[in-house]
Amino acid sequence: MAAALAFITWRVAQNMLKSMRRADFDIDPGPRYFDFLAEATVFAIQVAWRLAYPRYDEAGRAAFMTTLVNRTGDELAENRSRLREAELPAAIKSRFVDLVNRRNAEYADFDFGPEGPDFAFLRYFATLVSELMPEKDRRWTWDQVIAIEGPEAAATVAKSVKGLFDDTPRRPRRAAATGE
Repeated sequence: MAAALAFITWRVAQNMLKSMRRADFDIDPGPRYFDFLAEATVFAIQVAWRLAYPRYDEAGRAAFMTTLVNRTGDELAENRSRLREAELPAAIKSRFVDLVNRRNAEYADFDFGPEGPDFAFLRYFATLVSELMPEKDRRWTWDQVIAIEGPEAAATVAKSVKGLFDDTPRRPRRAAATGE
């Protein structure tokens, strides 16, 4: 489950980045680009963690979070090192794990209910993202992240967690027509 969610959280972060760029925020490839991806991924991990937490005991939670963070860190490190060849993937991943650990403590102060992250949770994420933006984009970052990006990312992760943990038997798919 955690490995699948690692892929999903990475894709959610990438989609958030694409959406921000389509909305004319200046996030060009380079350090800011990957710093944004790291923060967006951490946000998605926080959402996944809140949803998965009650499903595991203490040992399961530790294994889940370790796999989730390590797999996501591998993806970020591989992508960032391809663009910035001077950086070793292990160093990039280590910084990401440190970021996740720091953010775990910070996000712990915010609520997450049936409707998703509360306003303070979203506002904190918007604050982190706005600090990465050029001055001209900072003011608008808050609105974009709180009203659009954060809630959409949280909804996507929530839907994915629900689907991954759903053990309801599914109806078999109908065979595709062969045209014969």
